[in-house]
Amino acid sequence: MLDVQDDYRPSEDEPFMNERQRNYFRKKLIAWKDDILAEARDTLAHMQDDTVNHPDLTDRASSETDRSIELRARDRQRKLISKIDAALRRLDDGTYGFCEETGDPITLKRLDARPIATLSLEAQEAHERREKVYRDD
Repeated sequence: MLDVQDDYRPSEDEPFMNERQRNYFRKKLIAWKDDILAEARDTLAHMQDDTVNHPDLTDRASSETDRSIELRARDRQRKLISKIDAALRRLDDGTYGFCEETGDPITLKRLDARPIATLSLEAQEAHERREKVYRDD
């Protein structure tokens, strides 16, 4: 595995999804996943420390609301981790960076902004328009 310099940014001037680009995105995805997992560990520790029984009803309600919001955020992050894992699998099988609908390359700019993207911008916009039509019916 080719090591990627911290200042490296994928460029349209190089072959699409060459080894250097794949390693860049792998490193980015793993760092993102590690950050999410570290945040989850911190939240879990905080929630365990915050199991104080609040005698005041308002304090207890506020604490329960905070806990509920935290758990919903953790659930979203769990789903995000599964998308990151799927992107890492696509890197391994050679399909990463290609639109699931058209097979065309997803722009490097889009992948850099959203490394779990599975659709090109055009396919994503068409998908969202179709969803909107179904929602508006």
